[in-house]
Amino acid sequence: MKYKHYDKAFKEHAVNLWLGSGKSAAEVAGELGILPDRLYTWKSQLAPAASAPAPTVPELKRRTTQQLEQELSRLRRENERLREQRDILKKTLGILSDSPNSGSNASS
Repeated sequence: MKYKHYDKAFKEHAVNLWLGSGKSAAEVAGELGILPDRLYTWKSQLAPAASAPAPTVPELKRRTTQQLEQELSRLRRENERLREQRDILKKTLGILSDSPNSGSNASS
């Protein structure tokens, strides 16, 4: 039977996710595909890192707001670029679909 080895970064992330989410150990462990007992073990092993003060709710909201503002800015730039591309394609389609007034029509 092979044992999975998790690096310290994964363990810290898992414990912080568990402690910061307000979810039970079983819920977080299920999402991560690990046993709930591992979270308790990792929490005790990482006691200095896990006992660091958790960010307060306003700090979390501020960080999330900043991330959302950055995402909004990026999406606005992308939206503008896509509008420009759409306008170019519309103009091109209009030029290509206009039939020239030539005497080569077979209806004469």
